[in-house]
Amino acid sequence: MRLTSSDTAGDEGSTASPDPAQRPERAKWLALFARATRDELDDAIARCPDAPQFIWLRAPQTGLVLVQGRVGGSGERFNLGETTVTRCTLRQQDGVVGTGYVLGRDADRAVRVARLDALMQMPQHRSRLAAGPLTAISRRLAATAAQNDADTAASRVEFFTMVREA
Repeated sequence: MRLTSSDTAGDEGSTASPDPAQRPERAKWLALFARATRDELDDAIARCPDAPQFIWLRAPQTGLVLVQGRVGGSGERFNLGETTVTRCTLRQQDGVVGTGYVLGRDADRAVRVARLDALMQMPQHRSRLAAGPLTAISRRLAATAAQNDADTAASRVEFFTMVREA
């Protein structure tokens, strides 16, 4: 599978397209759900027992995507390599479309992310999910990042040059 912009352009459907003002928020919750553990995703889904049934628009499929990097985080882009990604798209009975992308080959996680994406687009579920599971995932990721920063800082080496006078 090779993912292109045309592959993802039709995922949302014309009748269930999210409000343009909601797109930045949607990108944030999709990023958080994609990094969540399976248990965190299961907990989030359990908070919405009245979730509608769904049909597949695109069943889970795994493929490779090209990853680009930048020297120093701001230099010219270069092709770093490829990584495995699993994606899927579903439509709930009420017409809301959910999309899930996760790194790796875990189709079950991609389905859970797509399910939660669709539920987050529904106001009655968004408040439940944002206040509990989404906040917990965000806090866990922030704590992990802080621990990684502390571990890196502990091993940092400061180089300096001494000038000799002749």
